[in-house]
Parts: sequence; C-alpha cells; structure tokens
Amino acid sequence: MENKNTISVILPIKSGKAIGFEDFFSRAIQSMQHQHKNADELIIVHGDEPFLTNHLNTYDFSGLTVVLESWTEDPNFANQVNRGVELAKSEWCSILEFDDEYSNIWFKNAHKYMSIYKDIDAFLPIVVDVDDKLVFAGFTNEATFAANISSDMGYLTNETLQTFQNFQTSGMVFKKEMYERVGKMKSNIKLTFGYELFLRMTHNSAKILTIPKIGYKHMNLREGSIFWNYKNGVNSMDSEEARFWIESAKKECFFTTQRDINYEPQNV
Repeated sequence: MENKNTISVILPIKSGKAIGFEDFFSRAIQSMQHQHKNADELIIVHGDEPFLTNHLNTYDFSGLTVVLESWTEDPNFANQVNRGVELAKSEWCSILEFDDEYSNIWFKNAHKYMSIYKDIDAFLPIVVDVDDKLVFAGFTNEATFAANISSDMGYLTNETLQTFQNFQTSGMVFKKEMYERVGKMKSNIKLTFGYELFLRMTHNSAKILTIPKIGYKHMNLREGSIFWNYKNGVNSMDSEEARFWIESAKKECFFTTQRDINYEPQNV
C-alpha cells in the first residue's frame, strides 16, 4: 500500500555516455537536495553500463532516500519510467530527467496544492526550456492559462490536447494509482509518447492542473537527446512521419494496452 501524501521521484537513465552527463546529473540531484520540502524517495532506473553503474554506486546522494534499479529489458524512457512507478512506495510520483532541474520550492508547493485540490490527479509545473548552454529557450505548460487554449483556466483538458500538443510530462506530480489504471506510458509510440499519455489520462477523466509561478528547468535539444537526434537527422523522421505519430497518439489514447504500430512511408 502506498504512503499517503508522499512523493517518489522517478529518474530514468539509459546511458551515461551523453556529453556533459556528470555535470547535468549533479545539477539534477542537487535540485532535489536543495528542496524546501523534499521528495520521499528517488528511484533511479538505469542501464547497465559499467561507467554508469559505478557512477551511481559512488555518488553522494546525501539527504535522499535512493533506490537504484538496473533495467536492461528494452531500456527506453517509457519502460524505465513505468518500472520506477511500479517500485514506488508513495501515493504520488514525479519524473525527473537526468539533465533537468526542479525549482527548489516545487515539492513544497506541490504538497500545498495536493492538500487543497484533492480531486486533482496530476499537477504540472511551468517548464522553463533551456538549451545545452542553459540559455532560456521558452516556456511549456503555461498555455493552460491562455483563454484561447484552455476552456477551464489552468486545467489541461482532452479538448485542448486535440488542438495543442506542446505539454511536458517531466516534472509533473501524479497519482500512482491513476497512472497505473490508465495503462502507464506506451513505448510503442515514438516521439509523441508524452502527448499520448496526456490524451489517455484526460480521456479516462483524470484531472490535470498546472501550478503557476514555480518551475522545472528542462534541457531542450541537448546534443544526443532523442529530440536532438530527430531534428539533426541522426534518427530520421520527416514531417509526414511526425504527423503520423501525432495522429497515432490520438487513436491510441482510447486503449490502455499497447498495440503494434508501424510507420510505412506513403509511395508518391
């Protein structure tokens, strides 16, 4: 049984070979260590590279309760997050990427909102997007406060998601029970897996609220990241395939289990 009003942070790491990994990782962990009210446990689901394993086993996680879980079964982001949620002992979970950072008041304020808005299933932070030099690049999730986008100010609805896709799962605090009930993340959805999860959550009546004025720093287009690889041609995806995955997300949100999905280029 999960502990009530507690938060487990899930940190998935596929590889420690990313450029600047050690510095980015230290910033992410320090953002947890410097919280006004900390999370109750940090679950790191990681690949089995010797360097990465040794780095995690010798890192100074002072002040944090840490669970290290080696995960080699198709170690992609979605599967690692799902495994972390399975291990979580808390009622609530949050996703932290190794190159991102929490605002130091994020959990303190999340707890305040959790105690007041008891019918909410997930809280989103205002995400501050930065490039790999930590230069500001924009905001994400703030659109829920725009009258022309969200019909219910601050809430992310299924109607909004049918038109707008730019919402971020990392940094959000969500109920473990809800996440498991709606089917978790789907690794069969390329690139738009977070968007599909939001669609499925709202389709299943989950209530999602953005918390204003506190943030989560997200590394946008870091060299070697999944989105950087697609943008720079390391992983090929043209506009036709990108549209395919957006439409696939809209179709798959009605199903709580994964199905086979394959993109086949149209012959012109």
